[in-house]
Amino acid sequence: MKFKKITTLLLAGLITITALSGCGKSKTTEVSKVSDKKQVIKLGVTGDEHKLWDGIIKKLAKENIDLQLITFSDYIRPNEALANGELDANAFQTIAYFKKFKADHKLDLVSLGNTILAPMGIYSKTLKDINTLKDGGKVAIPNDASNGGRALILLQDVGFIKLKAGVGITPTVKDIIKNNKNLKIVEMAATQIPRSMQDVDIVVMNNGVAVDAGYSPLKDSIYIEDVKKESVKNYFNIIAVKTKDKDNETLKKLIKAYQTEETKKAITDIYKGSSLPAF
Repeated sequence: MKFKKITTLLLAGLITITALSGCGKSKTTEVSKVSDKKQVIKLGVTGDEHKLWDGIIKKLAKENIDLQLITFSDYIRPNEALANGELDANAFQTIAYFKKFKADHKLDLVSLGNTILAPMGIYSKTLKDINTLKDGGKVAIPNDASNGGRALILLQDVGFIKLKAGVGITPTVKDIIKNNKNLKIVEMAATQIPRSMQDVDIVVMNNGVAVDAGYSPLKDSIYIEDVKKESVKNYFNIIAVKTKDKDNETLKKLIKAYQTEETKKAITDIYKGSSLPAF
């Protein structure tokens, strides 16, 4: 009887060990499945040209991250969708636009890092060198607050004018305190500026207008924004995320995959100078 009882106890012990071993195996498999699960990043973008993102999508796929591009046709919805949790990040806007939009709409968003600069430039039909502009020359600039202010800052960078201190990123012609070249500044709708080139000495055009009019910012401008200048940093484009996600490891991999030498080369090859790396 004693032998039978010991055998029974040993058998029960084996069953218990096997059961515990089975539970441990089940848990390990479950954890493995979780770690192997593909991470998804929904990234809001604008426009139809997404060639630059192809390489980044492939790079992240190697880290088991599925980068999905969600396209928008306006500049309002991408930030709203990000704040509402429909997106994990977006990449379409300048720092200047981002700061104003999130302040106006009270959104808790933050920049994850810089991407590109779509440079504003000075163009001319008659001049090849910006320094040959005559005294009293006529200049056309955009008449909207954002692009007009940016144009005046660019003219200040050249040394043609001086603006009041503390005017920020939206100065107006009324903020000019020194006009070193006695320039005659004409304000007009940004889209009308290319047609005015025959009537003025120089024009200041934002990137999109110049490219749409058939100009290559790097080749055709006689002066262009420099990514190294402090005055230009507000016009860098960014990847934005919710503030609570700024330390998210998966999203950190997104900016790391973007800010590489390979991406710099792709920007140069794809945009031919209409956009410049800002990192």
